[in-house]
This record gives sequence, C-alpha cells and structure tokens, in this order.
Amino acid sequence: MSADSWKIVLPCTRIEAEALASATDPFPGMDEPPVLNTLEPDETKPEQWLLEAYTEVEPDAAMIAAVRALVPSAGHREPAIEKVAAQDWVTLSQAGLEPIRAGRFYVHTAAHSDDVPTDATVFRIEAGRAFGTGHHATTTGCLAMLDRLRRQGARHRMIADVGTGTGLLAFAALALWPRAHALATDIDPVSIEVSYENAEANGVPLDRIGLAVAEGVDHPLYEALGPFDLVVANILAQPLIELAASIVATMAPGGTLILAGLLTTQAEAVTAAYRREGMRPADKIRNGDWSILMLRKRRRAR
Repeated sequence: MSADSWKIVLPCTRIEAEALASATDPFPGMDEPPVLNTLEPDETKPEQWLLEAYTEVEPDAAMIAAVRALVPSAGHREPAIEKVAAQDWVTLSQAGLEPIRAGRFYVHTAAHSDDVPTDATVFRIEAGRAFGTGHHATTTGCLAMLDRLRRQGARHRMIADVGTGTGLLAFAALALWPRAHALATDIDPVSIEVSYENAEANGVPLDRIGLAVAEGVDHPLYEALGPFDLVVANILAQPLIELAASIVATMAPGGTLILAGLLTTQAEAVTAAYRREGMRPADKIRNGDWSILMLRKRRRAR
C-alpha cells in the first residue's frame, strides 16, 4: 500500500466472522469497498472476535454504516477509527500469525518460511479468505488428533473432510496415509477455490483429492466415493448435531469420526446426537475452551 490508509474496528461474534470470511461481495455496488480482516484476539473468549475494515480514504458516515451493518451484534457500539501509516498491512497481519506445531505438523505463513523445522510435516497456509489456517484451537486440535491416530497405527484409505475451509485437514490426512484418497467439501465456494490454491502450493496431488462445494454431505461424490473409513468435520456444534444422521450414513462400519468446532460445554449434546446414530466415543482432546471428539461407528447395528 503506497499511501496512508484507515482502519475501522468493531467487535463481532465468531459466527459473524465466519460468515464474512465466506462472503463473496459484502459491499455490493460500492466502487472502492474496504478490505476486511477478522481475528480472534483471545482464544479464552472464543465468541469474541474483531472485524477490521481497511480503506484507502478516510471513511465517511456511509462507509462506517456499511461496515457496521455487517456485524449486527455490535449494536450501537462506536467503531474505533484510526489512521494507518503506509505499509503492507496484509503482510504485517500474517507476520503476527506465529507458526503452530501440532504433533508432527508444522503450519506457517509466508512470513515464517525461513525457519521451517526439518523433522516436521510442513504446510504453508496463508491467512485470508477461508477459515482453517491451523491457528485456531479447533484446527490445531484436529491436527493433533490425526497425528495421534497415526501413532496408534490406524490405517485409512478413504477420507472425507466436511467443511474443509482451507483444505488443511484433508492435506494432513493424506500426508499421514500416502495411499489414501480424500474428498474435501465446503458450503462456501471461496473455500474450495482457496483449497485448490493451497493444494498446489503444498504439492498435494490433485489426483488424490476431490474438492467440491456441498452443503454438509449433500453431493454425489459422497455416494460415489464412499463409504469413508475416516471423516473429519470441523464446523459448529448445531450443524454437527443436524448433520449427524447424514454424516454417519457416509461412513463404513468401524470407521472413525473426528468432530470439532464445538465448545466443551457443547460436547455432551454433540456426542449424544452421534450415539443415537450408532457411534461410540473413543477419544477426546480439550484445547482451551474447545473439544475435539473422536468417535467410532459400530461394526454391526444393534
């Protein structure tokens, strides 16, 4: 950015942040719309996020109102508006995302490409248009659970990643099981575009992974490629409950299911929904206020 810019900051909820990450045109009709960034400043407060809107001109009342309209939860809160000195704020924001280590996995942005460990399975995932960079406790917990499965000697051949975001969890599973194939889907078309970009950037063979836009598991590829012996679904608690029957129906008997995106206070309700579909709890990781659940499908119906 060659000149000074401006930043509008408002509080928002996680659901609002994820909706904005998937929005293709949050400012329809605006000639020079602000560039949006959402962040979770404190993982101990998982529902409290921030919306940052960057603009090259000092925001007027109409632009401020347009930004406020994106986050109804902010109510009548006054936005913080500040001038930002000339700088590449995208690079700076990514520099603030420290690399993460989860089991054997190491996930970093371009800002940390020069210090990559040699003993890790490495993925470069840039912060940007899709949820799931690896820096959130739910994604990190899923990586740790996948690593734990592999260390326990699990073998998987057909994997599904429901709500893939950036594609990271599907990529990680394929790295653990080199003979496997994966289907990664998301309700958000932007996520699938980003996943394609990330697959190419990380050398993930596209003949081993199918990427598709789907609401839940409502896509012909689930029937064509299933049943799946490993399914990962990192979304939100209520959608996980609503999708329980359809997700379990895609799984092979004895298959493994990893569920995430749920607070620990929601784990009991989510687990109960999957018990009713013939799943049994097998393991759990607690990462801050978030729980990552592992369940297995019974081999025979009771």
